[in-house]
Amino acid sequence: MALPQTVRVKISSEAAEAITLTAVVVQELPLGELIEHMLPVAGKDEPRIREILLRGTLVAGASRLRWAGWEAAAEDLRALLAAFPDPDPSLPFDPQRCFRAVLRGGRRAIEIPREAAARKGLFRRATFWDALMEVAGAGGAVYSTYSYRSRADLYVRHFSAAEVARLRAATQALRYSTLRDKIHVAGFGMAELYASR
Repeated sequence: MALPQTVRVKISSEAAEAITLTAVVVQELPLGELIEHMLPVAGKDEPRIREILLRGTLVAGASRLRWAGWEAAAEDLRALLAAFPDPDPSLPFDPQRCFRAVLRGGRRAIEIPREAAARKGLFRRATFWDALMEVAGAGGAVYSTYSYRSRADLYVRHFSAAEVARLRAATQALRYSTLRDKIHVAGFGMAELYASR
């Protein structure tokens, strides 16, 4: 069957709570947008995407999406999937394109959006984000994959003990004390770096 331009989708909440009644929203989604919800789960695995389209249900984040399933023509689906980016390990890490970092190590991950870490204090010229990008951009950031959920290339950068100490010292430039305290307490040793294309 040829691919439709739009799909009538019922969207309901998948929040884990006691028995509740949640509203169901019916929406006409462009097919590309529906496929975009599938990519974080299935990647560009054509047989798996075809199976999800046929099944007519998908849990994406806190939402359940349901539609009347159909058998998608392989060549049409292949053409549609070609429009989405592929992982490209040849892309070097560019700190200018980085918009989010996640410090990892131990049991806790610390998510750092660029906007939060790049805010300058009243008498500060350098920001924590500047220090983080200087360390991350100094080499060693390894391409991991393309994150369809974040719409970004994902890089991983492992830090030396000296680099961790430098980043902890740079937290003095952070305007948010909660974030500053998390970075000081957490035993991180690496960062996931998300860069737009």
